[in-house]
Amino acid sequence: MMEIIVALEKDLETVSMITRTTIKEIYPKYYPAGAVDFFCKYHSEDKIKAAIQKGRVFLLEDEGQKVGTVSIKDNHIYRLFVLPEYQGKGYGRALMDFAEEKVFENNDTVELDSSLPAKNIYIKRGYKETGYHVVDTDNGDFLCYDVMVKHKQ
Repeated sequence: MMEIIVALEKDLETVSMITRTTIKEIYPKYYPAGAVDFFCKYHSEDKIKAAIQKGRVFLLEDEGQKVGTVSIKDNHIYRLFVLPEYQGKGYGRALMDFAEEKVFENNDTVELDSSLPAKNIYIKRGYKETGYHVVDTDNGDFLCYDVMVKHKQ
């Protein structure tokens, strides 16, 4: 049975593994090496630990297996990752449904930074682009992403 739980400090390694594995396996299809390295450093264990300590990190568990994670801060959804072998099975949708519901409890809008692989998914969910950013990374590479917003219905 699928369940979304609050991540605890004991889950730090699991959340980090889900994050790193997904970035290293999926992102090279969309981003140059410098951008992939940037993502890995950006989602460091220290940042994940700090978010866990504030109760902002959630894990999706199914049949005893932890397969995905999402973080929420105020009206911002971030660090949503599903292990590659579990993608396409509705886990990402379940995490987004959960995160949006949590955000909409106290906010009229949800905001997120969209990576290239996820942009079309967010558009189909009703998100609109409100900004575009380019970050210089290692090796002369660039990381491009959209800021997207969805309004409460």
